[in-house]
Amino acid sequence: MKIENQVTLEFPSRSANEGFARTAAACFAAQLDPTLEEVNDIKTAVSEAVTNAIVHAYPDTLGKVLVRLRIREGNALEIMVKDWGVGIADVERARTPLFTTGSEERSGMGFTIMESFMDTLKVRSTPGKGTSVTMLRRIARRAVR
Repeated sequence: MKIENQVTLEFPSRSANEGFARTAAACFAAQLDPTLEEVNDIKTAVSEAVTNAIVHAYPDTLGKVLVRLRIREGNALEIMVKDWGVGIADVERARTPLFTTGSEERSGMGFTIMESFMDTLKVRSTPGKGTSVTMLRRIARRAVR
């Protein structure tokens, strides 16, 4: 799919930056004229992906998180969240609902939530080198008003 527009954000893995990333994604997606429900879905998925990078990729240190947003032909929004942290040893297990490597206050539902709000979700990870989560959401074209 051809790229029609894109933006890349890079920030330290501080929890305060999660809100920035979700708001930036919503603002970038606005050019596709999404419904309020679609905007909320995008914000939730970005929030989950960025929070995973902050909490799990860098449990004892500050690291770097990259968010790349692309508008692709066919009114599709592609979101990639990448870190260079500890990585995931077993991606399939990590995608299982209720599985978490975090503390007991973590629900283990991050990937499940991302999957439920996006059309596709791909997770690539190498232990010790980081994780990349790529999501795609097609935005329905609305009738001309």
